[in-house]
Amino acid sequence: MSLSRLMNASAAPPSDRGNSDSDGNLIFNWQATPEIAASQISPPPKTQTPVIKSSSSVSKMVKVYKPGKVAIVLQGRHAGKKVVIIKQVDEGTKERKYPHAIVAGIERYPRKVTRRMGQKKLAARSKVKPFIKVINYSHLFPTRYALELEGLKGAVAAESFKEPSQREDTKKNVKKLFEDRYTSGKNKWFFQPLRF
Repeated sequence: MSLSRLMNASAAPPSDRGNSDSDGNLIFNWQATPEIAASQISPPPKTQTPVIKSSSSVSKMVKVYKPGKVAIVLQGRHAGKKVVIIKQVDEGTKERKYPHAIVAGIERYPRKVTRRMGQKKLAARSKVKPFIKVINYSHLFPTRYALELEGLKGAVAAESFKEPSQREDTKKNVKKLFEDRYTSGKNKWFFQPLRF
């Protein structure tokens, strides 16, 4: 089919649209195609995802921070220090509206000792400097370890943070408990500084 025939076919009167020419070739004019109205096109059927409503679908956060759990401080002056959780407050309080925990940790770890050292030197190098602090959950990193807290639960309370003298007394009690545990050889991993 020649180009002149195509030109003539496109200029053909409306009655000849969509017909074939003398050679039997189909003549199709793009301008003559009927436009489809938007109302004629049906949208694909909507598939609804089933909504499951049950009490088991509501998930609760697992309480990671429990009394006795060992954690590592991530922020602040005690960053990288190991702490043991004494009391956790998941909902927050009036003063501290964020979830936090009362922790006792080691500010200065005991130093390395050998068999050749005398009793006086052993006692001096086995000292522990503790700290007691209220720390936000987001500044703690929980570990898989736990520490028995028979003496610590009674030694530290929320009221011990109000007066500086009470805080010092509490720190002395915690220091004694930590040093006793260290000298007895229990939980050696807790009294070694974290290397990073």
